[in-house]
Amino acid sequence: MKSILITGGCGFIGSNFIHYIIDHNQDLRVTNLDAVTYAGNEANLENIKTNPNYHFIKGDICDQELVRKIFVENDIDTVVHFAAETHVDRSILNPLEFLHTNVYGTGVLLEAAREHWQKNPTGEHRFHHISTDEVFGSLMPNDSAFNESTPYSPNSPYSASKAASDHLVRSYFHTYQLPITISNCTNNYGPYQFPEKLIPLFISNAIHGLPLPVYGDGKQIRDWVYVEDHCEGIYQILSKGKVGETYGIGGNNQPTNLEIILEITSLLDEILPQSPHKPHAQLIQYVKDRPGHDRRYAMNISKINRELGWTPKESLNSGLRKTVEWYIHNANWVENINKNKEFNHFLQTNYSNR
Repeated sequence: MKSILITGGCGFIGSNFIHYIIDHNQDLRVTNLDAVTYAGNEANLENIKTNPNYHFIKGDICDQELVRKIFVENDIDTVVHFAAETHVDRSILNPLEFLHTNVYGTGVLLEAAREHWQKNPTGEHRFHHISTDEVFGSLMPNDSAFNESTPYSPNSPYSASKAASDHLVRSYFHTYQLPITISNCTNNYGPYQFPEKLIPLFISNAIHGLPLPVYGDGKQIRDWVYVEDHCEGIYQILSKGKVGETYGIGGNNQPTNLEIILEITSLLDEILPQSPHKPHAQLIQYVKDRPGHDRRYAMNISKINRELGWTPKESLNSGLRKTVEWYIHNANWVENINKNKEFNHFLQTNYSNR
């Protein structure tokens, strides 16, 4: 890798990956293309914006002319494609937005990569596509975890749009021999996550004494991976992964949502002993479940462990502690988002009738 394009680099996982890759490859030229919609935040990268090897471009992956120009002017040899609409609740409210960004936007990037790399066939190239375990559907309590061969069975507009983008990426490998890899990852958590998602929302709400809205019975099961572990997994795929292959990334744990919430409230009780909202578990409120809510996800990580030597370093407890402490110590980052009218409108729309 000499010149890498990272899409969605102002988002949660994208910004963490930019921090990671700059720390691990200081000679690499990094171009970050991000439209900076509601979940993107340039402040996530404030401390590296003056790095001479870092270049930020505010723009849309669906803009064909812009994307082609970026490939040519920066001689891009590697793509890590994070940019996507990702929140299931939002996909229920506005599915066509997800279809446009996640499918058409991916197509624009693939075409730009194909055109540029065909004209510049020498050297190593890689298009790495970030996907999700949600494309595989939902597991029953005793089912084996998803693996790279699990048939696709998406249950929400979000997961359906990601499944379509996965198929599109794979088709470019088989049709055009584009050097692609794909990773399907479980739920991420950690610094810079937009507070519409479960863990940062509940940390923020609990700190401020606001209700903690638990969908249904709270017994939905997820496999959680700390974001820096995920970033390391992506880097291993870029460095050693086999072209055309898919790799599952996960945290090797399967707590229920309620267990996650109780761990968060317990950590806040410990870290903020003077909080007027202690015990924070008293803030839990059960609300109506969301439509089509998948019951369980889990990812088998034996392939990436066996072939690339990757395994998560953080346990769920250690990762959650780091995450809770980060949100406490970065209250201004959270407060700036809480002032966003669009974000508050979404919270009101999504939770008011539950």
